Amino acid sequence: MSRISRLPSSLLRAAACTGIAALTLTACGSGSESGTASAGSGSVKVGLITKTDTNPFFVKMKEGAEKAAKENGVELSTAAGKFDGDNAGQVTAIENMVAAGVKGILITPSDSKAIVPALEKAKAKGVLVIALDTPTDPEGAVDALFATDNLKAGELIGEYAKATMKGKSAKIATLDLAPGVSVGVQRHNGFLKGFGVEEGDPSIVCSQDTGGDQAKGQTAMENCLQKSPDINVVYTINEPAALGAYTALKAKGREKDVLIVSVDGGCTGTTAVKDGKIAATSQQYPLKMAAEGVKAVATYAKDGTKASGYTDTGVTLITDKAQAGVTSKDTAYGLENCWG
Repeated sequence: MSRISRLPSSLLRAAACTGIAALTLTACGSGSESGTASAGSGSVKVGLITKTDTNPFFVKMKEGAEKAAKENGVELSTAAGKFDGDNAGQVTAIENMVAAGVKGILITPSDSKAIVPALEKAKAKGVLVIALDTPTDPEGAVDALFATDNLKAGELIGEYAKATMKGKSAKIATLDLAPGVSVGVQRHNGFLKGFGVEEGDPSIVCSQDTGGDQAKGQTAMENCLQKSPDINVVYTINEPAALGAYTALKAKGREKDVLIVSVDGGCTGTTAVKDGKIAATSQQYPLKMAAEGVKAVATYAKDGTKASGYTDTGVTLITDKAQAGVTSKDTAYGLENCWG
């Protein structure tokens, strides 16, 4: 994943952006940037940086931020990495936004550790920095965190899977995110905790990284089936990975006898639960994360009050096949509230 060949042009772009940052953020940085959406007087600027601008989860997050910006009379600038894991793109976006005079930055870190130095530089210049969805490592590298309790989200689907298996011997595949990303680690660990097994337990017969991507989820599931054809429980980091797993299982005629559980609760994912492709998902609320983040920056600009600590934006288990002892809501509720 070398960027050496692109270094000269990226340096030139960074220099150019520094000079015009006060005017616009569009086309600056190695990530994908969506420019500036004005609201109100525009005297207070807020930046939103997501992992990508294509994942529906982050699209919804942007919608929440845009609506909150209008309601709070602030100017919103948005940017994103080119892909999930594009730390360099996010760093450039931070630098551009600071140069443009933002009062606060909301970010879903692609790399929880690598992004920290850039965030610390922003904070040193008086910018309020809030993480959304994904904590930094350490978590205290930002002023505040608005996010799902990802450990709990994983734990809920783990408990559900355990109850659904009703004592049957489990052969588990975990389709994870990527090394070093806290949200993936927390969901994975939560699932194991909810299911009542520890890392390395012999019931876990395959683990593969998917990057949260549907095509990669399909490939990961195909690899796991080659390794262990008798897999009967599949944990997935998110619903695109789950749908990829479903496609691979269906190709083998296994889609009816393998339990798939996931996290996110997007409208597409919730529909997949309704259709029986995914047994259950833990629904989270990105629109709320972003809206609360924008409000926090507006408050900081108004009276200097800084948001701090962790705000849990909620998680709900969604399934149409409820299990005794596991609290859940059905897909009618899930579709009404998907990513609200």
